[in-house]
Amino acid sequence: MTPEQQERTARRAATAALVGTAMEWYDFFLFSTAAAIVFNIHFFASDDKVTALLASFGTMAVGFIARPIGGIIFGHLADKAGRKLVLIVTVTGIGLATGLIGVLPTFATIGVWAPTLLIVLRIVQGLAVGGEWGSAVTAAVESAPPEKRARYAVMPQVGSPIGTILSSGAFFVIGVLLPPESFEAWGWRIPFIAAIPLLLVALFIRQHLDETPEFQKLIAEGEKESVPFFKLLKEAPLGIIVGFMTTLLGVAGFFVVTTFAVSYGKNFLGLPANLMLAATMIGAVLQIIVMIFYGRVGEKIGSARASMIGGLLTMAFAFPMFWLIETKISVLVICGVAAGITSVSLSYAVNGSVITALFKPEYRTSGVSLCSNLAAIVAGFMPMLATLFLGMVDGAWWPAPLMLMTLAAITALGSVLAPKVSLQIEGYRH
Repeated sequence: MTPEQQERTARRAATAALVGTAMEWYDFFLFSTAAAIVFNIHFFASDDKVTALLASFGTMAVGFIARPIGGIIFGHLADKAGRKLVLIVTVTGIGLATGLIGVLPTFATIGVWAPTLLIVLRIVQGLAVGGEWGSAVTAAVESAPPEKRARYAVMPQVGSPIGTILSSGAFFVIGVLLPPESFEAWGWRIPFIAAIPLLLVALFIRQHLDETPEFQKLIAEGEKESVPFFKLLKEAPLGIIVGFMTTLLGVAGFFVVTTFAVSYGKNFLGLPANLMLAATMIGAVLQIIVMIFYGRVGEKIGSARASMIGGLLTMAFAFPMFWLIETKISVLVICGVAAGITSVSLSYAVNGSVITALFKPEYRTSGVSLCSNLAAIVAGFMPMLATLFLGMVDGAWWPAPLMLMTLAAITALGSVLAPKVSLQIEGYRH
């Protein structure tokens, strides 16, 4: 394959990964936003605000618990049958589950079946997302020239803020167009139902994705593993640990600076929901710009070093972010949320290139998926834990930035260790 052909292949793979991942995260973040705003009202019967909110966030956490299982299942399938097949299956699963949430009856209508069905659909979402990101970033990286891996690996990451913008934007627009009582009664369903046409677009794009050159080489040389996951556990335990550490801030920290921040601002500071959603959208727009730029930084100085710097900067931003939100001044609230989102996006931008270098091609998708989904388990409990600590300290906000600083420190340490356990890939800067 000529360099020009490889560039074209890399661009197609990155675009397909970006579009599909954006749709996947649109669906997944819809649930997170709704959990902070309306699910506690419609699906959980409790007169206590904190209890209902904890139940709502607990349901959100179920999806994150399901993600490692999905990562194992779909990582195995991607390493056996190909990246393209998994990318089609996962986007279908999450799109259908999200659409069904949009027509789900409430607790007032069908009682306990409402939260039960909500949990089932959240599990389907979690299983699908568990296999999505690892397959998408693997496809993007394996299609790219080694010296440009950080550049192309950032594209699936950019799908995350695009999904945030679409999901928060959908709730924001509907919140503006409808009175609060209509929004809480039925307007919140519209963004979920909109997932179905988005699914059709994502399927069309991914149908035209080619299999990666590295996977084609595995097929030609007969090097596919019968059970890739077992070989992963045997050969790369340190890679799994380090990959989990480097992934933690971008995945778990994000839900502290978005889902928890939105909930805290609305439910405890009395800030308008639309203000918090607007802050999230502005932060996500900045995140896209910063991530694309930081992917190039990773090319120049090394992805692991760039990830470490991102962790250190997040530690510096953690307390100032919440100080700004505490002012209740709209401009400063937006600046605080945007600063938090931007800081955690630095290590996340280069994470794809860092962790794909930890694993051999024959079990790469399994390894990447496992790392990201172990981090996702922690992520799922972040808003709930932050809310729990909030109740324990009578509404004081300081536990949240401490949690964020802890996540950032772990990622910074993992980034220091990553080059020591990574594969030596010609042309790639660790």
